[in-house]
Amino acid sequence: MVQEDRLPPKRGRGRPKARSDHDQAAAIVAQAHALFLAGGYGRTTMDEIAAACRISKRTLYRLFPAKIDLFAAIVEEHRFSMLALPGDYDQLSLIDAIAAIFRVDIDDAENRERMALVGFVLAELRQFPELGNVVRIHGADPSRAELTAWLTRQAERGRIRLANPEYTARMLMDLIFGALPLKQPGLPDWPRDTDRRNYLREAIRLIVEGMMPR
Repeated sequence: MVQEDRLPPKRGRGRPKARSDHDQAAAIVAQAHALFLAGGYGRTTMDEIAAACRISKRTLYRLFPAKIDLFAAIVEEHRFSMLALPGDYDQLSLIDAIAAIFRVDIDDAENRERMALVGFVLAELRQFPELGNVVRIHGADPSRAELTAWLTRQAERGRIRLANPEYTARMLMDLIFGALPLKQPGLPDWPRDTDRRNYLREAIRLIVEGMMPR
C-alpha cells in the first residue's frame, strides 16, 4: 500500500491564473506585430488579432481600443532597437558611443529584423499618412529628445562643441535612419553587411570631427 505522505500533491481546481493586463498586452503587441508584417496594417483586422491571440474581442478592445493603438505600441516597444537610449556610453569614444546608440554593429539577423520593421513602417505611412503622427509621437520625438539630452551632456563635459544640440540630434538621425532603408545587402552598390557598418561609422566619424572642440 502506498504511504499517504508519498502521494503526489493534489492539483487545485478552478481556472488557471489569468495573466496580468501588462503581460497580456505585451503578448497582443507581439502577435499584432507578426500579423502586420505578414499581411499589412490595413489588411489585418482586429478580429484576426483577437483570434490569433485566443482572446475575446472585448479583452482586445479593453486593452487596445483601436488598431492604431496597437501600431503605436509596436513603434514604442521597438524604439530602443532603433536608438539605444537611455544608456551608459561614457567610457566609449564619441565614435563608438554614437555607433552603439544607433546600433551600427548589430549582427545580420538583428539588422534584418530591424529593417523589416523600418520597411513595414515606411510602406504603411505611404498608404496611411495618419500613422505619421503616431510614429512621431511614439518614436521620433522621444528618441530625438533622448539623443539631444545625451549630446547636451557631452557638450557640458567638454567633449564636443554644439551650437544647437537638437539640430545635431536631428542631423544624426536623418543621416543614419536615412541611410538604413537605402543601403541594404543585396542592392548593387551595397554587396556586404560590413559595408553597412563601415559606411555608417565613416559618416559618424565625419560628424564627430565637426563637433570636436577647437
